Amino acid sequence: MLNLDPPPLKYFADLSVLVGQPQEVGPTVHGLRRLIPILGGEVQGQDWSGRVLPGGADFQLILNPRMAELDARYVIETDGGDLIHVQNRAVRTAAPEVMARLIRGEPVDPADVYFRCSPSFETASPSLGWISERLFIGTGARQPDRVVMRFFEVL
Repeated sequence: MLNLDPPPLKYFADLSVLVGQPQEVGPTVHGLRRLIPILGGEVQGQDWSGRVLPGGADFQLILNPRMAELDARYVIETDGGDLIHVQNRAVRTAAPEVMARLIRGEPVDPADVYFRCSPSFETASPSLGWISERLFIGTGARQPDRVVMRFFEVL
């Protein structure tokens, strides 16, 4: 068998995504469905910056008292005017009492929550097209009015 080293990570960007009040569909056959409107936000990369445009949403499925699956879709506009479509799938787990506080919109210590994500990007920008051809991973934390995340390119 080949000896393959784990791939290194390279910092890509920090995001601060402002969110609105949850819209709860309620308990379904798959779990508690919620939609969290995305109101805007800021993006800061190593050599670039931009903003999260309003109009996206985070589609959440609370599977059980410990675990949620997240699927956020939104658009970033770079300061250069390029648009980037983001689909960010995530897993968030914590002790039931911590998850309950998160669902109620209360502050929690990020160290008490496992929040990992796998964002993917699409753009029509020729200079940024490479981001559609790479894998990214990230980590995040939910605050009462926003989600903060750090994304890394998998090299």
